[in-house]
Amino acid sequence: MYQVLALDLDGTVLTDDHTIHPEVKKAIQEAKQHCHVMIVTGRHHTAARPYYYELGLDTPIICCNGTYVYDYQTETVLTQNAIEHEHALTFIDLAQEYKLKMVMYITDAMTYSSYNPFAYMLALEEWAEQAPEHHKPNIYRVDSFSETAKNTEFVWKFVVEGEQESVDRLMQTPWVKDHFNGERSWSNRIDFAAKGNSKGLRLAEYVNELGFQPSQVIAIGDNHNDISMLQYAGLGVAMFNADDTVKSNAQAVCKTDNNQDGLAHLIREQIKG
Repeated sequence: MYQVLALDLDGTVLTDDHTIHPEVKKAIQEAKQHCHVMIVTGRHHTAARPYYYELGLDTPIICCNGTYVYDYQTETVLTQNAIEHEHALTFIDLAQEYKLKMVMYITDAMTYSSYNPFAYMLALEEWAEQAPEHHKPNIYRVDSFSETAKNTEFVWKFVVEGEQESVDRLMQTPWVKDHFNGERSWSNRIDFAAKGNSKGLRLAEYVNELGFQPSQVIAIGDNHNDISMLQYAGLGVAMFNADDTVKSNAQAVCKTDNNQDGLAHLIREQIKG
């Protein structure tokens, strides 16, 4: 019997308009009665918070593609492998040299540039404004990424976007390859976390601490940053909307995309009381 259900958010639990299908929400809440349900996301904990509480979860969450585990109950970081400050500063210089737009995830916020804003961050900021006051994500603009990095305890992750050629050049830079994991989250958008971090690795550590085996885990996701946890889990499931690379690394494929209720059916089939 499966004891752990690990769920990605965007493109999996969330529909394209960033809501949760009512049947999916219900199925996740039912599954909670029978197994350990947790979110494993590329998001910062501040941007996952509204969904965590909407689902009524009480387990820790794995954030920023495995960079850290966060406990909302105590508002503390349980374990982490953040980017070293010195590496963060060098990375910022390189990204600016390649004229790339950037988002920097720090201790308790997502930050982006005042003078070169990310279009998707503007949309995210608008979404955050509609969240309940006590669960509102913390997103703000900064004038200097370097100064912000120097004055925060943790730098979790960078997201960069720009001309395909520039993005690829940054990804292939030997120094970047030595110190960072780069995972594509959109065609011309890459997430960069500290070397060694992945959803699969952090999930494996967490499940081991719970005393369970990989065979007792279901992991469900839709993107390349989910592949490591799909490969780790006893049952790795790709969403119907995933590309062929993701599907080829899963043992099963959900019958519908993230805008329908196929995920609810799958959860109910696999996790029975």
